[in-house]
Amino acid sequence: MTDASPKKPHHHGNLREALVLAGLQLLEEGGPEALTLRRCAALAGVSHAAPAHHFDGLPGLRGAIADEGFRRFRNYMVDAEVTGDQTDRGRLKSITRGYLNFARDNRALFHLIFGYDLSGAGKAGADAGHFAYEPLRRCCAPFVPDGTAPQVVEAQVWSLAHGYASLYLAGRFWSGAPDGLFDAVMTLLDGVGATGALGTAGLGNGGETA
Repeated sequence: MTDASPKKPHHHGNLREALVLAGLQLLEEGGPEALTLRRCAALAGVSHAAPAHHFDGLPGLRGAIADEGFRRFRNYMVDAEVTGDQTDRGRLKSITRGYLNFARDNRALFHLIFGYDLSGAGKAGADAGHFAYEPLRRCCAPFVPDGTAPQVVEAQVWSLAHGYASLYLAGRFWSGAPDGLFDAVMTLLDGVGATGALGTAGLGNGGETA
């Protein structure tokens, strides 16, 4: 069990970062219910009033944690991309593996960032979300057919990766599922940009996009 006793006070210059890291620790150890300003302050070794200087209440702290979560999420995808098969199709499949690995290693944080309303997050929060989305957009780009909105292909890949990760975390896959289940499901990505399964026939720039 992690020692949650008060630590030495942090200097003012890195207090915000210390509080975010304390929040991440509380989130992963106890889930959303464990995340409070008072507990973050105690874990960071500062007074319970200190977070008020950096965050607009608990929602502000959650937003700052979400920003850090999006950064880590992006790093998982990029790390998987650069260490995997360097063909276009290989990179596309690799980022979905990074997507799942992040969800598996950071369950509570995964739920937090995808439950976070970016529409009300302000410019910093929206930028963090868009920054995290960039590897997916970039790896999908080679498979966007002429006359098709890029968001169509991106939504296909995103939905497949996120759906699998969410079902995995919820324990919805039957016991005894083969170790290669994820890779088998991701063979659907072989059809991205073509017609048929995950194809784009009939979906042009006029359609609604995410």
